[in-house]
Amino acid sequence: MAKNLTPSDAQLEITQIKGVVGAKQNQRETLRSLGLKRIGHTVVRTADAVTVGMINTVPHLVNVEEAK
Repeated sequence: MAKNLTPSDAQLEITQIKGVVGAKQNQRETLRSLGLKRIGHTVVRTADAVTVGMINTVPHLVNVEEAK
């Protein structure tokens, strides 16, 4: 579900599933801006335009689910 998200009022659970070693600098900074610190770390964010843009930048490093 992490591919081609669109902004909405939904709450998203974002989990980092891969490490940042070997990733580009902008991808590392994007994960830190999302609040992710390590593999397996999960944050809950609103699916606003900024968050969706960051998720679409690093879809291969995160797993996104709708929060319950």
